[in-house]
Amino acid sequence: MTGGPARLLVLGIDAASPELLETWIADGTLPNLAALAARGLTGRTRGLEGFFVGSTWPSLYTATTPARHGFHYQWQLVPGTYRIADRVRGAFVEREPFWRALHRAGKRVAVLDVPLAAPEPEHLNGIHVVEWGAHDAFFGFSTRPAELGSWIESRWGRHPAGVSCDVGARSARGYRDFVIALEAGVQRKTAWTLELLRRGGWDLFMQVFSEAHCVGHQCWHLHDSSHPAYDVSVSAVAGDPMRSVYRAIDRAIGEIIAAAGDAACVVFTAHGMSHRYGAHFLLRDLLTSLGAAERLGPTVRERAYGVAAAAWRALPAAARVPLSAVRPRGVWPHAAPAVRGIGVAPRRSRCFPVSNGLAVSGIRLNVAGRERRGVLRLGEDVEHFVAQLESDLLAIVDDTTGAPLISRLIRTRDLYDGEQLGALPDLLVEWNDRAAMGSTALAGGAGARVIARSPRIGTIVGANDYGRSGEHRPGGWFVAARAGLRAGRLEREPSLLDLAPTFAVLLGVPLTGVDGAPIAELTSLDGA
Repeated sequence: MTGGPARLLVLGIDAASPELLETWIADGTLPNLAALAARGLTGRTRGLEGFFVGSTWPSLYTATTPARHGFHYQWQLVPGTYRIADRVRGAFVEREPFWRALHRAGKRVAVLDVPLAAPEPEHLNGIHVVEWGAHDAFFGFSTRPAELGSWIESRWGRHPAGVSCDVGARSARGYRDFVIALEAGVQRKTAWTLELLRRGGWDLFMQVFSEAHCVGHQCWHLHDSSHPAYDVSVSAVAGDPMRSVYRAIDRAIGEIIAAAGDAACVVFTAHGMSHRYGAHFLLRDLLTSLGAAERLGPTVRERAYGVAAAAWRALPAAARVPLSAVRPRGVWPHAAPAVRGIGVAPRRSRCFPVSNGLAVSGIRLNVAGRERRGVLRLGEDVEHFVAQLESDLLAIVDDTTGAPLISRLIRTRDLYDGEQLGALPDLLVEWNDRAAMGSTALAGGAGARVIARSPRIGTIVGANDYGRSGEHRPGGWFVAARAGLRAGRLEREPSLLDLAPTFAVLLGVPLTGVDGAPIAELTSLDGA
């Protein structure tokens, strides 16, 4: 044990852009990260190909791929059925987080606000805080021990930005108030984090700031002046929300590192953020137009969604703003409905779309013997169908840019292997990232429409109704500093899966049965 309050301090900046971090470290916008980088080792990490939206955090803390831990999105297909269920209410993640191995080794841990980490089911040698201020509020706020939650709430309340930051329309002042709430959330989180850190005796002390995630999804268009939804009048009031929130997190990092004494420090972002792209909202229409699936008539839920969405689009922008503030959580016409089924006729469909985030869509093959009403036979039947589907999808052009709408169609089995492979989509649709996408919920719908063309489908037109202007990217970033570690830049890119094994080895606990490996440059001294 060091003479300070912790041996290893790990701070996450959820979904921060590595490019922005490096730019703002270089120009002095983020002085505390700049100071850490000057004495530490910095580098980039590789994300999970095809699964860098929903799977990033479970893959990080289990050090395994989705083919082993089984989670790729909140709403997943129930194997053997055509039913889509909330994964949060079931097994969720099939592998344990790395801090359980530390617990068994007798290490004392503080695990605070790690995204998509379920409440600990049993005693933990230390403390666990779940979703005090997380972007993805799956489980609700809870702590272990339970009295810790009462202590936090009695002194600092809950996160001022609320349990969900997704709102489709904000006024200029609304954006500014949103940024103020995120900054206040960072400050409150820092205050209770410092109190817990100063209790001392921690082997691992880990905290994650999700405010970067929220501001990236909601405000990318106010940072990027080339975005179709950029509004100079809104920006004049709200400023650059990305810069404001990143600076607040940088101040928090400076305070926490100062309080941690001589602890080894790692600060990282697990995946990135940039402009919104992708046409997942068109995928079912594309598959049906190609004859690969037959669409069902709309359900009562979908008809209601369609009516609500049409009414929302018909409202003037000024009328949308006050409604944004009073909407029930999870209910909004621009958000995708929580569909409980696959939306196609199983007996007459060779495949069907499944949710996998918005940047990379999923497709499930309707395989005989695996699906209840499967129509594709394993072997030549499947291979011929996939080859033809790939050719047809890659031939579709985005009429706005003149570029292919889809960059790649990937076979999941070509990327991953594991006991949970069957829980994942069979095919991954990687959308072209050439141009930023707008939304009907922002700036009068500028850049929201997609016109897809090909000889096979003719012309299909659709519009993005989802109000986020920022979307994830797979690459991450880190900076590490500890006694004896050579400062500089790591030229190679280790995997996201290597972070947890690195944290564990720094505390003398090698992880077994995982896909990642310790980053030697961080665990050895002087780069040896």
